[in-house]
Amino acid sequence: MTRRQASSTRRGGLSRILHSKSKSSPLLSISLVLFGAILLILYACSGSGVLGGRKDVVSRVEGDFSCTFEVSSAIPVLKNAYGGSMKNVLHVGPESCSVVAKFLREGETEAWGVEPYDIEDADRNCKALVQKGIVRVADIKFPLPYRAKSFSHVIVSDALDYLSPKYLNKSLPELARVSADGIIIFAGYPGQRRAKIAQLSKFGRPAKMRSSTWWQQLFTETSLEENEAAVKKFEQAASKMSYNPACQIFHLNSYH
Repeated sequence: MTRRQASSTRRGGLSRILHSKSKSSPLLSISLVLFGAILLILYACSGSGVLGGRKDVVSRVEGDFSCTFEVSSAIPVLKNAYGGSMKNVLHVGPESCSVVAKFLREGETEAWGVEPYDIEDADRNCKALVQKGIVRVADIKFPLPYRAKSFSHVIVSDALDYLSPKYLNKSLPELARVSADGIIIFAGYPGQRRAKIAQLSKFGRPAKMRSSTWWQQLFTETSLEENEAAVKKFEQAASKMSYNPACQIFHLNSYH
């Protein structure tokens, strides 16, 4: 008799546990659904920038560092430093459409672009800029399709890092030729990664990050002088606007 009572007691306890779980399962399901919905909302917000998410931050995490995204962030600082002298700008480098579009949206400064590589995967807005002739696809290893001093300033990013010294000695003077008031170069720091494997077919070679000393030597060899006044104004504007660049930024005078 005692053994049967124990068995009966175990069955009763199991029944109560199962009954308790059956009551809590709807609540658990609702909690999981709400948790999933919150995660989806947070993900959507981060992608749209509501939580301060930036495309360049994501790119850095993935190892696909880009100074072009840095240019977009630096535009307000550049305008503050250069003032009204930055009248018409030529951006040279991959994703040039994004930089040109930002300049055009903010007004005041006219902007054009040179995309050194194919744009087969470009969006509709970028292709529209190309069709209008605002952005051109051109290999910067060769002369640019513009007259001398066509632009007040030339901004370069994510392009020179891929060129060997042989081509840099030709491309830099060409950039200086089409600029009237200055050249601004955004270059990666040594140790930074650049370009995914899939991009190597476009660039032809992996990016090579050079030190500021290396760049300064190249500028000397190509008779390009640093614009000390612009450097000072940019540093002051960056400090005032709490801007901390993630790329090396060089301010050079054009040929006169």
